[in-house]
Formats: sequence, C-alpha cells, structure tokens
Amino acid sequence: MAVSFTVTQRDSTSRARLGILHTLHGTVETPVFMPVGTQATVKTMTPEEVQETGGEIILSNTYHLYLRPGHELVRKAGGLHRFMHWDGPILTDSGGFQVFSLGPLCKVSEDGVTFRSHIDGSEHFFSPEKAMEVQMALGSDIAMAFDECAPYPCSREYALEAVDRTTRWAGRCLDAHRREDQGVFGIVQGGTFPELREKSARELIELDFPGYAIGGLSVGEPKPLMFAMLDHTVPLLPENKPRYLMGVGSPDCLVEGVARGIDMFDCVLPTRIARNGTVFTGRGKLVVRNAEYAGDFSPLEPGCGCYACRHYTRAYIRHLIKSGEVLGIRLTTIHNLYYILNLMQQIKEAIRKGKINDFREEFLKQYRDT
Repeated sequence: MAVSFTVTQRDSTSRARLGILHTLHGTVETPVFMPVGTQATVKTMTPEEVQETGGEIILSNTYHLYLRPGHELVRKAGGLHRFMHWDGPILTDSGGFQVFSLGPLCKVSEDGVTFRSHIDGSEHFFSPEKAMEVQMALGSDIAMAFDECAPYPCSREYALEAVDRTTRWAGRCLDAHRREDQGVFGIVQGGTFPELREKSARELIELDFPGYAIGGLSVGEPKPLMFAMLDHTVPLLPENKPRYLMGVGSPDCLVEGVARGIDMFDCVLPTRIARNGTVFTGRGKLVVRNAEYAGDFSPLEPGCGCYACRHYTRAYIRHLIKSGEVLGIRLTTIHNLYYILNLMQQIKEAIRKGKINDFREEFLKQYRDT
C-alpha cells in the first residue's frame, strides 16, 4: 500500500494515541500538524526552514494549483515534490472546500461543481474524476476524495443530501484513481447531526479507504459543538487507520482533538495570523504589532527555542511589521509554526508518559484563545 498506519501506543484514560504514518516519501509520527503550503509554498518560508521548525508533512491545495500554475505544468516538472523542493510527505486536499466556499459562484449537480475562478472569473468544472486527475498529476502522497462540505448552519435536509453525494462521489474517486504510489482518504460529512455523521462514516468505511478525515467542522460552529461531534464521530472510525480533522489549528483545539483520538491536523491559522502581526504564546495570542510592544526588548515568548525568539525582540519585530518589511512576517511565521509543531511534540511526550490528561488540564488552564 502507498499509505499505511501503525498505532504504537494508546492512552488508557483518553482516546489519545501515538502512531506512525508510512508514505513513500517518509514516515511521520502522529499526532501531527501539517503546515499549509496552499500554492506549493508555506508562505514566506523555504522548505528547509519548515523542516527546521519541525515540519514533517505539508498540505497543498488542489484548487489553487489547478488554477495556477496548472496541474499539467506541475506534472511536467516531475510532480509537486520536485516542483517545490520538498522531499517529505505531501497531502493535497480535494479542492472541494474551496469550490463550495465560493457560494453563489458555484453550481452543484450530481456530475460535479461548476464554478468561476476567484482569479479571473473564468468558468471551470470539478468532478470526483477531475479532482483525482489533478491530484494524480500533482503526485502527492495522500490525495483527498472530492466531497460536499455543508456550511454551518444548514438544515438536516441539506446535510443529508451532502452526505449522500459525498458517498457517491467517494466511490467515483476510487474508481478513477490510478496511482499506486498515492493513497486516497475519504471524508466524513454530516454537519452537526450525529446520526448523519454515523451514516457517512458507515458508508465510507465500506469503501475501505486507507485513512479517514472528518470534514465540515471548524466552519463557524461553537467549539463545544465541534468537540461533541468529535466525541460522537471518532469512535465510529477504524482503529487501525489514521483520523484527520480538517482545518483545525488553534492550540487549544489541537490539545482537545488529540485527547479525542485525532491523529492529523492542518490549518492556515498559524501562518495567516503571523502575517497580521499576531503570534502564539503559552498564554494565548500576542499582537506584537500593538503599540505596547514598541519598547519591549524581550523575545516573542521567553524560553522559546525558535530562530525568531533566539535572535530578535518584540520591539524589533514590531518595527519591521510597522515598516512593511517582509522579514517581520517571516519571523512571526517561523515562531508560530515552531510553536504549533513544538506543542505537538509536547503532546506526544505526554502520551508516552501516560499524562495527556494532566497536560491537557495544565495547558488549558494557562492558554486563553482570545
């Protein structure tokens, strides 16, 4: 198999677990956070810098790469790994979330989705077969099945239609997929309706994907509702396959997700807020561009081992950001990715020691997501 998964340790007091994800471009210890390289780059960072912060696997976006520079160009370049100079594993999303988030710019049918490019307004069509064609050309290690992501809030009727279509499309993705060196993960949908989550999981498990994602969460619903859906959905998924919670990356949600049995995460949050001059700390977010840090000569977070904190102060980084200097957002990005990836290492160590609940309690006591 192109992708396989081994559980190496289970926590006795929660659903948390350690595992190893095997791909042709290397193995990854889970639980893992995947930095997002939307357009074949983690914004402002070189691949070597991503690795230096602890990155093992990255996510790239099918929709964006299809539109620009085009999947055929990437194929001619030798695939996404060679094109972007990244030799570790890559997961590509299906493009479904981006297509459906276009709202009035897209039209859904049983065949697929017609949409207009956010770049130039040109019309395009994505189907399960097209999503597989693009991802096979990109050559990622893990490709995601094309699904319909229902918005929040939505009616039960809408969510049911999306679940049924997601199941049918999942089967078409498997039928169209031809790369033996690439695995395909299915995506469980169902909105905030527990019985629909059960239906979606049951139907996708019958298709026997090598891994399963939980989609349609972190789309605007309150966090307690997302956690309730995870509590209900995770036990439905196979114990011997990876579980991937899509689009979740705030530190508190990573801790809560791991405790509920999630193995893989991705999110643009760390890099996006970095470009706005905001960084993660153990006590919550710090907006370093604020005036109060103009004369603060301490690091972004005292004791942090990242390159930015070892060499620069809040005052200097604020000066760079206020001056429009690119180095400023490079440093905040380096810090945020290091923080998140180091947090995942701390979580893994807590699981190894059988202390994940203690870690969770202490972390959430200190961290404020404001």
